Amino acid sequence: MRSICIFCGANFNGDPLLKQAIETLADVFVAKNIKMVYGGGKVGVMGLIADAMLSRGGGVIGVIPQFLMDKEVGHMGITELHVVDNMHQRKQMMNDLCDGIIMLPGGFGTLEEFFEVLTWLQLGLHNNPVGVLNVSGFYDHLLKQMDVMVEQRFLKPANRKLVLTSADPAELVSLMENIDIKPDEVWFKDRNLT
Repeated sequence: MRSICIFCGANFNGDPLLKQAIETLADVFVAKNIKMVYGGGKVGVMGLIADAMLSRGGGVIGVIPQFLMDKEVGHMGITELHVVDNMHQRKQMMNDLCDGIIMLPGGFGTLEEFFEVLTWLQLGLHNNPVGVLNVSGFYDHLLKQMDVMVEQRFLKPANRKLVLTSADPAELVSLMENIDIKPDEVWFKDRNLT
């Protein structure tokens, strides 16, 4: 993997375990020569992961809509910054620039980004692996809801398995490097949910 997109919050809750996970993830990326693609912000978890990458000499590509640049939240010190017209263009470009996606803790925007690219994967529009860095059990309830969707037959087990999860950054990246995604087997061949 040459580049991984990070979806994460524009806020930071002060959790030292999350801060350590961010630092470790940056170490893993730099050791593996993986560039980071992200939302281009300088605040919250976004700013922390960008600065962690930069302090280690890692490559950081940001994609930010103009209205957020106008609010002066863009990170001007990163390797490459793309300014786009809107949120959809941002998401599309971030996906186009990466070989995989990791979601860190965040809010509504983080979830929206994650679920759209996960849906694109389910539909076979890309084959980038998708992972959740589940620091301190932050996403336990969300992951349980995905299991409920399978139990209630609204989600195929094969689609549920597309969401790779670990609390350990190195393990998560390894899972992403080793998954063999066949989108046509996930969505198109069998519409039976049993």
